[in-house]
Amino acid sequence: MPQKRLIIFMPSINGGGVEKNFFIISEYFSKKIDDISVITISKKFKNKINKKIKIISPKYNFWDNLGRRKKFIVSIFLLFIEILKDRRLTVFCLQGNIYCTLLCKLLGIKVIVRYNSAPEGWSSNVFKLYCFKYIFKFADHIIVNSKDFEKSIKLKFNLKSTCIYNPLDKKEIIKKAKVKSKIFFDKKKINLINIGRFTDQKDQLTLLKALEIIKHKVKFNLLIIGYGEEKNNLINYINQNNLNEKVKILPFQKNPYNLINSSDIFILTSIYEGLPNVLLEAQVLKKFIISTDCPTGPREILLNGNAGYLFKMKNYKELAKLIVKCLKNKKLMNSKIKIGYKNLNRFDYNKNLNKYYSIVSMYL
Repeated sequence: MPQKRLIIFMPSINGGGVEKNFFIISEYFSKKIDDISVITISKKFKNKINKKIKIISPKYNFWDNLGRRKKFIVSIFLLFIEILKDRRLTVFCLQGNIYCTLLCKLLGIKVIVRYNSAPEGWSSNVFKLYCFKYIFKFADHIIVNSKDFEKSIKLKFNLKSTCIYNPLDKKEIIKKAKVKSKIFFDKKKINLINIGRFTDQKDQLTLLKALEIIKHKVKFNLLIIGYGEEKNNLINYINQNNLNEKVKILPFQKNPYNLINSSDIFILTSIYEGLPNVLLEAQVLKKFIISTDCPTGPREILLNGNAGYLFKMKNYKELAKLIVKCLKNKKLMNSKIKIGYKNLNRFDYNKNLNKYYSIVSMYL
């Protein structure tokens, strides 16, 4: 019996960790699956998608400017049309899980859902909690990206899921890190870096508040890379607290690895995650990590604090103390870096990609 067609549902492609995983997973699938398509509104990244994969998107580029939720709705309509054309297909959903799961359930289509961020992050959102409790039971398979995430949805919603860690391409990261950076890093100062969308979830304001405390005690530079609705608030805080000469903001970079490689400490301030890719990338480049102990991912990656420092979410005073502590004990820093690097085999590139394919192939 011929293999079913696979549709990857990925409405909005920007520059984050979910997108990185999408490109890696879709590339791997293109070598294993004959008939594969991607539904997306974001056409500007189509050159990064393997030519073997059919891209299903609206004809005109102006759809690219839609908000995230509107992109999901348009993508659901495109998926509906594809199902009407050919019901012998399976859907692998990376975004817009609620809409996608409901449509597939109503039309009798197999759907595999990959969830990227822990439910604790939106625990006050009654609608999303309802969806997690009732709608995702309709999915044929749920994939999550951390063991803590797997335990969390089992405990809270009695949902069975499979944990597959993000595939980590160490060779590619190291190769790109060797490209000379155009950004100047002052080696006489401690160089800090943060990468992530400028949103409440990523909470870069906590990092700026910590640096405001130590700005007269420590010589540092901070590079923040990202985009998002909180950018103006971050800029205003920088200006109001005279951090202009110490803090630089850049948009997302095609190659952030040379910038991570030139820094000393990577700092994550998120209030929730799934499994933050950027911490793994920092570990590959043997950088010290300070991260919030948020659900889920950082504690798992940093081995309960043995491979870096963990601090309570939004506690900028604790973060300030940890930055100063790093300067006083570089031997301990190097020891924790080595522990983190030695334990990266959990995120093996080919092993985890093969786990994805094994699950998807069950439904083709």
